[in-house]
Amino acid sequence: METKKRLYLASGNKHKQAEMQQILPDYEIKIPSDDGIDFNPIENGSSFYENALIKAQALWNLVHEIVIADDSGLCVDALGGMPGIFTSRYAGPAFMRGKPDGSKITQAEQNKLLIKQLNSTGSKNRNCHYTCAMVLLFNPDRFFVAQETFEGTLIDSIEKQTGTGGFGYDPIVFLPQYGKTVAEISAEEKNKISHRGKAVRAIAKMLESLTA
Repeated sequence: METKKRLYLASGNKHKQAEMQQILPDYEIKIPSDDGIDFNPIENGSSFYENALIKAQALWNLVHEIVIADDSGLCVDALGGMPGIFTSRYAGPAFMRGKPDGSKITQAEQNKLLIKQLNSTGSKNRNCHYTCAMVLLFNPDRFFVAQETFEGTLIDSIEKQTGTGGFGYDPIVFLPQYGKTVAEISAEEKNKISHRGKAVRAIAKMLESLTA
């Protein structure tokens, strides 16, 4: 039996690992914790791409193997693209970029506060999109980047959140073409149309051509 090629994913998120593994079945996707690696780089970039590169270079320095890293987030049009790169740290309108002490609130609280903040603007524009910047890094001086988006609209009431699939803000992002939230579609459907799915497929083509 042929051994799968190994790729390191610069993340501690097992949901992302599972998504990547589905899209790249010919590779073994490993995250740092699989090997007992303590990995928590400071993501102080000013864009999704910069943060993805920071994570990729940090993990490469530890494993010296091919690394994939992504940075992704939810951008709400009526909020000027926020929370954007601060998506995981978002803690309501008073702490759009995260709390000063670095503590985080639960995802349920984030979802509730984001809907409440958008409603408070009075804007009828509920358009939003996920963005994913993905870096394929062979070494610190040789890397490739793909950046993709996934469009939807925010539900108008937290009581309308629904679905148990996906993760993060998926229960509050509605897909008009499906009549469902992101959390209601199957993993296979999501991988076909999501920001991460599209970025991974672009990276997969690069991998195929660059490692053939």
